[in-house]
Amino acid sequence: MDMETTLDAETDLLPEHCHYRDEGCELAESCLNCPFPECIFDEPGGKRKLLMERRNGEIARLYDNEKKSVKELARIFNLSIRTIQRALKEQR
Repeated sequence: MDMETTLDAETDLLPEHCHYRDEGCELAESCLNCPFPECIFDEPGGKRKLLMERRNGEIARLYDNEKKSVKELARIFNLSIRTIQRALKEQR
């Protein structure tokens, strides 16, 4: 076996022979206990999309349940009135 073949064999270990530290991310304590069916980092814009969906859900909740006005929501979330309107429309 030459040097290149040896390096390839060492870097392509079976999972049981690989020391993997499951440190998770800021959204889940560990990858093995992640609540998402697929890693959000595998999907383009995944983290941004998730955070925006959560934000928009909170905007809709405040609008519907606490009767906050669009202007109040824009101030609370530091967004434009138009962005708040779009978020509300997407939640409908």
